[in-house]
Amino acid sequence: MAKKTLKKKVMKKKVQAKSTATNFAGPVVDSAREIWLAGLGAFSFAQNESGKIIEQGNKLFEKLVSEGVKLEKKTRNVAESTVGGIRDEVESKVGAVRKQAVDNWDKLETIFENRVARVLGQLGVPTAEDVNKLSERVQTLASKVTAMSQTAKPVKAVAKKPAAKKPVAKKPAAKKPAAKKPAAKKPVATKPVAAKPVAEAVK
Repeated sequence: MAKKTLKKKVMKKKVQAKSTATNFAGPVVDSAREIWLAGLGAFSFAQNESGKIIEQGNKLFEKLVSEGVKLEKKTRNVAESTVGGIRDEVESKVGAVRKQAVDNWDKLETIFENRVARVLGQLGVPTAEDVNKLSERVQTLASKVTAMSQTAKPVKAVAKKPAAKKPVAKKPAAKKPAAKKPAAKKPVATKPVAAKPVAEAVK
C-alpha cells in the first residue's frame, strides 16, 4: 500500500507540474505566436510598400531622365550658339590678320623689287621691259629683212676662169726655185640691193 500511495502522490505531483507548466507556457506560446504573426504582417506591409516605392522610384527615375534630356538640349543649343559666335569672330579676326599679312608681304615685295631694280639700273643691267622692247625691234627687223630678201632678184654666180700658167724663168741653180704664186681671184660682180638705212628699218 505504501507503494501505491507513493505512486499516486508522484503521479499527482507530475500532473500538477504539467498543469503549472501549461499555465506558464500558455501565455508565452500565445505571445510568441502573436509576435510571429506581427512579423509576417510587417513583412507583407513592407513588401507592398516597397512595390509602391519601387514604382514611385521608377516614375521618379523616368522623370529625372526626361528632365536631363531637356537640360542637355538646352545646354547644347546654348553651347552651339556660343561656339558659333566665337567661331565667326575668330574667323573674321583670322581673315583680317591674313589680309594684313598679305598686304605687308606685297609691300615688302614691292620695296625689294624697287631696290633690286635701282641697283641693277646703277650697274647698267637692262630691265625686263628693255629686253622685251629690244626683242620686238629684232623681230620687226627680221621680218623686214625677210621681206626685202624675197623681193630682191637672186644674183647669178659668175663662173671662175682658170688662171693662166705663167712660164717660170730659169734662174741660176744656186738659188732655190721660186714658189708658184696662186692666181689672183677676180671679185664677183653682184647687183647692189637697195638697202634702207638701219635707222629707218628699226622704226
